[in-house]
Amino acid sequence: MQTYRFGIIGSGYMGRTHAEAIHRVPGAELVAVAGGSRASALSKDYKVDHEQDIKQLLVREDIDAVVITTPHSFHFEETMSALENGKHVLVEKPMATDKTHCDQMIALSLKNNLALGVGYHQRFRVNNYKARELVKQGVIGQIATIQVSMPTFAGAMKSGGFGGDWKWWNDPKSLGHILNSAPHAVDLLRWFMDAEVTTVSAFSKTLTPGIVVEDTTMALLEFSNGAICSLFSSRALPAPAFIGEEYRIRIMGTKGLIDLDPYGELKLSDVNGWHTVSQQPSVGHEGANSAFSDVRMQAYSDQICSLIDLIEGKSCTIGKGEDGRAAVEACLAILKS
Repeated sequence: MQTYRFGIIGSGYMGRTHAEAIHRVPGAELVAVAGGSRASALSKDYKVDHEQDIKQLLVREDIDAVVITTPHSFHFEETMSALENGKHVLVEKPMATDKTHCDQMIALSLKNNLALGVGYHQRFRVNNYKARELVKQGVIGQIATIQVSMPTFAGAMKSGGFGGDWKWWNDPKSLGHILNSAPHAVDLLRWFMDAEVTTVSAFSKTLTPGIVVEDTTMALLEFSNGAICSLFSSRALPAPAFIGEEYRIRIMGTKGLIDLDPYGELKLSDVNGWHTVSQQPSVGHEGANSAFSDVRMQAYSDQICSLIDLIEGKSCTIGKGEDGRAAVEACLAILKS
């Protein structure tokens, strides 16, 4: 079995997450990290090289693929540089902050025959994968409506184990919270239904004092299969937010209902009433112990395995460049509306 050698650009919480994921995958080896104030410490923790400059990492001949975990506004240039240097890429969501940039990233990956994956790790959560199976099998009939709720207490994301000052979250270049939260939801719904977003309308607000970017949005989306979706996204909730509602998707079909908690239970309602289909072991992120536990890390390790499948031309679950672009386009349309 071939071993694929990885570099990581970005040394924050997600950089460390992907370092740990690569460490857990047979056939994957972390070689070097670059970028960010914590790169030196991350390299020491995983006993790999620390490159002082991203360009130095990208020209290394002993690196096959890079994972890009920097703030949103850097994704385009860093992905393009990686592809120009012959590296396969896994870029965290959002793929970019401009849909024309997404087009250029996709075009260059195709031109250079390189894999371009997008960090939609939610595809690898147990309940999400099972929910897709139920939808694809027609268990609840034709999808009519979907409710997505994504209310977050931001303080939890800044606790021990996450680290950093999270300045990028408030940077206008990052374009607001909707581009950080909603790509996962848009991707899952497209993936569940094999349908595209056709129409959006929304209201957005800034509720957190002292910031200028959007932090709360209520949106309506229509899909190409006729399904309509309401989406609530906010990072402005007071602690402890709504218990069990941090990420919730409720799907109404013509023959049944799905109540999906990616971090809890997947429930199905049919002619026999409500019953639990699958259970996701608790995924915590209160601090380092829970954030880097086996339960949370499994989806990220599976995603690295799927990236390798993409590199090798095999059937795979990982989000691709086109999936990244679709979510960026939808989120930008939400902000514009």
